[in-house]
Amino acid sequence: MCAQEVNLPTVPVNEVAEPTLVENIVTMFQIHKLRLDWELMPTALKLELLMQKVKDRSERRVAALTGLDQAVVVRCKKLLSFPRRYQELMLDADPEKRIKADFFIELYPILHDRLTARFDWFKPNAFTDAMLEKHESRALKAVTEFRFVKQQLNNSVKANRIGLMSRRLREFADDPTIPVSHLAIDSIKTAASARKIAKSAKVLYDVIDSLDPNEYYGEGELWKSLERLSELIRKRLKQLGRRIDK
Repeated sequence: MCAQEVNLPTVPVNEVAEPTLVENIVTMFQIHKLRLDWELMPTALKLELLMQKVKDRSERRVAALTGLDQAVVVRCKKLLSFPRRYQELMLDADPEKRIKADFFIELYPILHDRLTARFDWFKPNAFTDAMLEKHESRALKAVTEFRFVKQQLNNSVKANRIGLMSRRLREFADDPTIPVSHLAIDSIKTAASARKIAKSAKVLYDVIDSLDPNEYYGEGELWKSLERLSELIRKRLKQLGRRIDK
């Protein structure tokens, strides 16, 4: 229209090919990286479509392609492992009724634990339904309580009390009012070690917090040691599925 107004006989243009579906999805992720993050389940569904199209489910390569953090890709793949009816609970149009993705991510290690797979009564979907009922009735105070369940599964193996754990876990699932403390099978060795590590971590934190970087600027070995420690801590936190702020 502007060219016609000034009587131009021709107009130079750049002809851009129509993007493929994969290019559209990748561009979409790149755009949203500069905006507020999506909720995790919608992100997971787009990732699923992308992985199908590129025929690649490598977390590292998908993260590089989309610009997402690899930990986010891992979390999305966990959500995609749940049946569609559970995914729909995370997509409810009413935010008040929507189940947060964290519920299913925290539950995932229990559903895929080698010990629960040995319990003849344990059915992942039935157990998930039972945990949803606990969640809705507030018997489950926080989704992070699933970490306690996982710890007790590990402790029962170390203490050779697998039968007891099977019975208690079944009771916990069958009765919506039973709290997570019903599963407590403490490993004295683990608990003592955890307290010792926590105490050492606090001491190290206080030392580093009071350290003057300028005074120790040239101490290369110190900084290398702290970098290795930082990498190890981040690795362990990722293995636990804990969120790591950049």
